[in-house]
Amino acid sequence: LMSIEDAFREELRKLMNDYADTVSTGGATDFPHYRHLVGTIEGLALAERAFLDLIDAANKEEDLDL
Repeated sequence: LMSIEDAFREELRKLMNDYADTVSTGGATDFPHYRHLVGTIEGLALAERAFLDLIDAANKEEDLDL
């Protein structure tokens, strides 16, 4: 059974890969659409990093409580 953390990380990564595939295959219809796709990828990457940082902090706190 996959943890909620792993499921969320997997979903973020899937979304980022889908957007990156769209960009890399020329799926942007124009420059504003390209900028939107790239901005979405950046936002997802920032969200992933923040989430991973929160998990790490929570795990470190759990380790200190033991």
